[in-house]
Amino acid sequence: MINNIVLSASSLNGDTVKNVQGEDLGDVKDIMIDTENGQVEYYVLSFGGFMGMGDKLFAVPPQAMNVDTEDQCMVLNVDKEILETAPGFDKDDWPNMADEAFRNRVYGHYGYEYRH
Repeated sequence: MINNIVLSASSLNGDTVKNVQGEDLGDVKDIMIDTENGQVEYYVLSFGGFMGMGDKLFAVPPQAMNVDTEDQCMVLNVDKEILETAPGFDKDDWPNMADEAFRNRVYGHYGYEYRH
């Protein structure tokens, strides 16, 4: 039986993000929540200098993220090739996260369909 984990958004901000191999990818910068349905729409991640991505931020669908309670970090379960071509944005120029075209592009890039 799998137990649900309920955590505050503020407790996840700044958490380390690793891949399934345990390599440090960066950290959680923010969590975007749809205020109408209460669902997490995106995790906003900073990969730092990972693969030359610099200071860009990346929106990631929640389905691509898992919480590792033992190591107290987030695990991004995607291949490096997907990360290398991920659509990012400047930390000083955020996109409209509610825009359907943006959402479809992000979810599609990671191989997920948006669930209402």
